[in-house]
Parts: sequence; structure tokens; C-alpha cells
Amino acid sequence: MSDTVNTTLRKNALGVGAIVFLVLAAVAPLTGMVVVASLAIALGNGGGTPFAFFAVAVVLLLFAIGYGKMSSELVNAGGFYAFVVKGLGRPAGLAAGFIAMLGYNFFVVGTIGTSGFFMKIVIADKTGLDMPWLFWGLASIAVCYLMALRGVDFSSKILGVSLVLETSILIIFDVAVLFKDGYSFSAFSYHSITSGSLSIGLLLAATGFLGFEATSLFSEEAKNPLKTVPRATYVAITLIGVILGVTTWAVVSATGVAQAQDTAIAHAPTGDLVFSLASTYIGGFLTDVMNWLLLVSLFAAMLAFHNSSSRYLFSLGRARILPQVLSKTGPSGAPYVASTVQAAFAVAVAVIFAITGADPILTVVPSMLGFGTLAILVLQALAALSIVVHFRRNDDPRIWSTLVAPALGFLGLCFAVVLAFKHFDIVAGSDSQAVNSLPYLLVVALVGGIGYALYLRTSRTAVYDALSSDLERFDDHLHNAPAVGR
Repeated sequence: MSDTVNTTLRKNALGVGAIVFLVLAAVAPLTGMVVVASLAIALGNGGGTPFAFFAVAVVLLLFAIGYGKMSSELVNAGGFYAFVVKGLGRPAGLAAGFIAMLGYNFFVVGTIGTSGFFMKIVIADKTGLDMPWLFWGLASIAVCYLMALRGVDFSSKILGVSLVLETSILIIFDVAVLFKDGYSFSAFSYHSITSGSLSIGLLLAATGFLGFEATSLFSEEAKNPLKTVPRATYVAITLIGVILGVTTWAVVSATGVAQAQDTAIAHAPTGDLVFSLASTYIGGFLTDVMNWLLLVSLFAAMLAFHNSSSRYLFSLGRARILPQVLSKTGPSGAPYVASTVQAAFAVAVAVIFAITGADPILTVVPSMLGFGTLAILVLQALAALSIVVHFRRNDDPRIWSTLVAPALGFLGLCFAVVLAFKHFDIVAGSDSQAVNSLPYLLVVALVGGIGYALYLRTSRTAVYDALSSDLERFDDHLHNAPAVGR
């Protein structure tokens, strides 16, 4: 690759707040409440669901302690792929890279389905303009793509506005419930916590945090990343836990803790549990605002996951695992080739779904988001194990932060992965045999990653060796060496 070709991401573009905005936008708190929390109450442990969100937050914070220590040694746009290469070795790292690439790209396809479906419903209801879901989904990804090309700092500003707006409407709802009825502490009684299915409640609560792991993906673009990335991770997990946990507590208090599950089940076909409560507690006007902000939230999630997906493609291209052209960046520092490929893939899959007549909310969304959820949970568990192995290999004396805490986080994440495999039909929201066969793609990624690593070791040794040397080059925050094409 010519020296004149730029393959460097924009440096010093993001502070702690900007990275938190990028991450929380992927989590999409309003969408998390409307979709994830409502399902967790209906299918999980009902009135005890707030406990599930807080419990998952504690597990992820334990993981984040080790994650922060690892992030303070490794600055790389490869995210968890880079973590696994450093901790478990290159073959496992390639497998993790392929799993990440599949999971995040499928997630973007799913966001086209959710954006398209809800935009069709809300816009038709409010304006009378009735267009097919695919039209709105493709319009969303087109705008998302153009924004991503403007650079990650521009994306963070857009996502920051979105996050403030959707979080504000949730806070207004929380405060209204608190002053009108108060919060019921019976939600944390043993009976409530163990009612229904606690395991499914924990699993669905864990899906509400998906996206926090993207903090490391933006490390090469962060200001002082050795400190910024760990801080952003702690802040992101804490805020997600507080927003989703407290708002779920408000919801079950408003419905009545004992009646929460039955009420959520009754509203499951229409998905309007949160909106029905909002109309009672904050009025019709603000409920209409909440409807529009749901569309903003869905778009923000699409933009955040698109940015994450393109950085995995960029990193794998720079390492020459995928075509090296994916590592090209534009004047804004955005990986424009990777971004283009990612958007094209998502559009192609969404169009295929539409041509076959697939229902967006019954087929596209559950299959794509369900598989993406499973893939990211596996990726998080591999990263947690990598942290423990890396620091034990180097005889790190910090027992709590590099062994005990991340090991507990690893066990918690393994539990979530087992639950996700066991209840994949619930995660994917479908009993279709084709949809429930998607987890086998992870086996393909695992075998393919390890097999490709063995091929590189024997036939393309320079590329294989660079898988480690590229990471080491970033260990001291780029060591004055820009991340250029190899």
C-alpha cells in the first residue's frame, strides 16, 4: 500500500463524554425500555425485573475492572478482537474477530428492521404518510452512512443530543411515577426476584447492556485513551444500570409489582406497555414526544452500531486478515471503505428479507438482533477470559483487579452465554427452525478463525506475525508511530 494512502483514524477526537455518548446511543435507553425491559418483565421474573438489571450491572462492573486494566495497556481499534489476540493468542483472536464481525454486522441489519417498522407505524399514524418499512429502513441507513463519513466526533455530537433527549423523557416518567405513586420496595423481595423465570430475566436484562463494550473500539480516536477508555467504560455501565434499573422499577411500581408480569404479557402483542403507562403518568403530549424520540433512539443505535462494525472491518483490514483496502480512511479520519462495505452488506440483507416478504418485526429484527446478541455475549466472555489469562501469564501482583474481579465477570458472562444458547428462541423472539439454527454460525466463525490462523502461520507468516506485533505497537499509546498500512 502506498505511503500516500491514509489508514490512520483521527487522533484525540473523543473525550470520556463523547465515548459514553457513542456507547449509550448503541444501548439506546428508550428502545431498551420499550422493547427489552417490557419483554424481561413479561417473560422473565415479572415484578422482580429491576433486580435483574442491577445484578447484571454489578457483574459487568466486575468485568470492567479487569477491562480497564487491559485497556490501560492496549490501544487498538480492534476492540475485543485485540484483547483476545493479546490474551489467548492469534488463533483465538481471529475467531473472536470473525464472531465480532458477524455479530455487529447482523445487528445493523436488525436496526434497519426496527427503524423501518417503527418509522412506518409512527409516521403513518401522525402524518398519514404510509410507506413500506424498507423505504424508511434504507433512508435511515443512508443518513447514518453519511453521518459516519463526517467522522466519529461528529457522530458523537449527534448521538449526544439523542441520548440527552431520550434519557430526559425517561427521567420525566420516573419522577412522575415517584411523586404520584412512589416506588414499591417489594420489587426486591425474595418472592418477587424469584417469581417467573429469573434466568430469562437476567438474560434479557443482559441484552439491555449490549454496546458498552464498544468503548475500546474508539481507543485510537480517544484523548489520552489509557485513562479515557476505562473511565468511559465505568461511566457507561453505571449509567445504563441506573437508567434501565430505575425506570424498570418505576414501570413495575406503576403496574403493581404483583401484577407486573400479567400486565406486560397483556401488552406484549402491541409492545405498548411503556407508552400506555406514559399516557397515564405524563400525559398525551409527552407520550407523543416519546413516540418520536423512540425513532431518534432507534436511529442513534443504528449509527452507533454502524460505527462499531466499521471499526472491526477497518482493524481486520489493517491487519490484512480481510482485504487491506478496508483500512483506508478519509480526511475526517473515518474508515470510509469499511463504512461503505458495512452499509452495503446491511442494505443487501435487508432488501433480500423484503423481497422474500419477511415481516420486519417478526422475522428480520428477532433473527438479526438475536444472533447479534449471542455473538456479542460470546465476545464479551472471551475478552473476560483473555484479561485473566494475560495478567496471570505476566504474574501481575494485583489480585483483585486482574484476577478476582474479571474472573467473576467471566463466570457471570458465561452464565449469560449458556442462557442465551438455551433460550435462543426467546432472545430471537422466534420458534423458526431457520432462525434457531443461526447459533451454528458461531461454530463456523470459531472453526474458520482457527483454521485461517493456521493457514496464515504456514503460508503468510508476515501477516500472522503482525497480528501480535501490531498490538504491541499500540501498547504505549502508539509510541509516536501512526497506525499506517503495513
